[in-house]
Amino acid sequence: MTIRKYIAAAAVALLATACATSSDMEKLQSQISDLQEQIAALKRTASSKEEVQNVNTKIAEQTETLLKSNATLVSKVGSIEDRLNTAQGSVEQTNYRIDRMVQQVTQAQHDIDQLKVAAAAAPPAAAATPGTAPTPVMTEVTVPGSAVSNENPNEIYQSALRDYQRGNYDLAISGFRDVVAKWPKSDYADNSAYWIGESLYSQKKYREAIAQFDSVVTGYPKSDKVASALLKKGYAYIQLNEKNMGIVQLQYVVHEHPKSPEAAKARDELKRLGVNSQ
Repeated sequence: MTIRKYIAAAAVALLATACATSSDMEKLQSQISDLQEQIAALKRTASSKEEVQNVNTKIAEQTETLLKSNATLVSKVGSIEDRLNTAQGSVEQTNYRIDRMVQQVTQAQHDIDQLKVAAAAAPPAAAATPGTAPTPVMTEVTVPGSAVSNENPNEIYQSALRDYQRGNYDLAISGFRDVVAKWPKSDYADNSAYWIGESLYSQKKYREAIAQFDSVVTGYPKSDKVASALLKKGYAYIQLNEKNMGIVQLQYVVHEHPKSPEAAKARDELKRLGVNSQ
């Protein structure tokens, strides 16, 4: 029997009783008041539960929206990073072409100067006897060889970089390793070592990529590729589900290279992982 039915039944019973006293009436009214308060309390409780349920629903919806936004942001960051790597390769190619043009112009000027010197040193032609053709004077002129060697570290590096950009990672690795092995002290050695790691990372060979990025940090500690190598090393650990190791690497980037673009990327990744980068 519900509360309302109970109140109605009690009232009917009281009215039906001819000997009901004023004291009984007061008790009944008191009981009715108590029941009404209980009804009001139940209504408030039901209303509070409904409000809590509505709040939980809204929180769940907002959380789902935030997760979707975060996934989209991570995807965009990855796309931007790929574009930056491609742009960096294009800049390096442009710089290389400018250097080659300067070398070619310098070599051409040098060759012209050599020819002028050789022509000035040649003996004058003998006077021709009337009626006979003059005998040509044969002068040997030594022309300097081409400035471009058959094995040029710049050309091999650029060729390997083009292979990387085309997705030919095995060819790229072979070319970069050739540069590192034959010209370990050249300006292209540290870049080649780094791009070997990038090629391995692109092939999802994360463990090998970590070892390669380590070789950049230890072998070329003053290289401008050190921060990038540390950053990608952290990414590789995360890809291997070794989150703690990845976090350590990312925090190291922030601590050792705080003003670098790589530090900004490391902070973003740490934030995504729910870690305070400060």
